[in-house]
Amino acid sequence: MLQQSINEDAEVGRLRAYIADNRLETGARLPAERELTEKLGMKRTVLRKALDVLEREGAIWRHVGKGTFVAGGGAGRPDNVLIELGRQLTPFRMMRARLAIEPALAREAAVNAPGAAMTRMQLAMERAHSASSWNDYEVQDDIFHRSIAEASDNLLLLALFDQLNQVRRAVTWGSVSRETARPAPDHLSFAEHEAIASAIAERNPEGAHDAMRGHLRSVARRLFEEV
Repeated sequence: MLQQSINEDAEVGRLRAYIADNRLETGARLPAERELTEKLGMKRTVLRKALDVLEREGAIWRHVGKGTFVAGGGAGRPDNVLIELGRQLTPFRMMRARLAIEPALAREAAVNAPGAAMTRMQLAMERAHSASSWNDYEVQDDIFHRSIAEASDNLLLLALFDQLNQVRRAVTWGSVSRETARPAPDHLSFAEHEAIASAIAERNPEGAHDAMRGHLRSVARRLFEEV
């Protein structure tokens, strides 16, 4: 029963991440179920359960014959508190927080990752490689990192990661210049993700910790020279 709850929370989190990463504002319509199942790597029955959860929470609403839409949130909701925190946080501090938390999650994943979580990591990496745009790549990048949090097999750690991710999305990063329409085949994160996933698959906790830390420091150098 606990494992089922963890899996359901993971699917709901992936759907939340998709909505956030694509900046779907209040009133925006979600893609059709067939398209969402392909983008998120979910079975339709699983997607429908995740949609049911978000509808019960008031995060989305459905109109028969028209589709599924993003709903607004009340001012006192926890999500809004996290968004406000993100607006007050500098990108530098955000990366420091990620460096404090995500390597530890990777270490836990190397100890506890079930096969399903490893499959999700691999699928996210494959889809990131074939992404046709930076936006599609970033969606898969987010799914990859969340799959590691899922692989910790710890609901509290997964909830902490989701909160961290909500704050990250609210941080004002400024304009990031892209010289290409999509990531190049030798984009550094591809190899870095492979190293993280390999260490987790090999049940190497310290290797996974170090690979994640190295990846985040690499991202930080690209953003700020050094963190």
